[in-house]
Amino acid sequence: MSLLILGLVLFLGAHTLTTLRPARAAVIGRLGEGPYKGLYSLVSAAGLVLIVWGFASYRSAGYLHVWDPPAIFHPIALFLLWFAFVALAATYAPPGRIKAVLRHPMLVAVKAWALSHLLVNGDLGSMLLFGGLLAWAVYDRIALKRRGDPGAAAVDGFKAADAVVVIIGTVAYVAVFWLHETLIGVAVR
Repeated sequence: MSLLILGLVLFLGAHTLTTLRPARAAVIGRLGEGPYKGLYSLVSAAGLVLIVWGFASYRSAGYLHVWDPPAIFHPIALFLLWFAFVALAATYAPPGRIKAVLRHPMLVAVKAWALSHLLVNGDLGSMLLFGGLLAWAVYDRIALKRRGDPGAAAVDGFKAADAVVVIIGTVAYVAVFWLHETLIGVAVR
């Protein structure tokens, strides 16, 4: 569990630094932009590796059961997960109505993904992992709003990009749904 927590601290700490503009500017001023980006990437990657390793170690040692999620949460979680993949696809798509409505589709994707996993996993490790990522995404969205970042530009009506976003998001959702056990080691129940 300590590796998971250390990974979350490193990964979310590095990502939180980007929201603290004066502190970020001070670090860039000391290191330079290139070294800052390299260090940011290294710390984020190390955090991600520790999260994966720590969560795998936690699972192999046995789950620490906290609560039993109600069965009704399962279809809600599946819908949220599909929505997360659509939002993720919108992140990298050309401007469209979906991207404009979501404003910051990557953060919406992280929030929907984390919440979907929190709804169906009642163990301590999952609560730390997915709850930590959800809390960070909520914080980051608030930080963006305070900085005046409007997100994706508004567009009128649905665009071809919206259809592509839904198709790509749906295909990715189905692929991960079927490959979840192979990729993650846990079957979608």
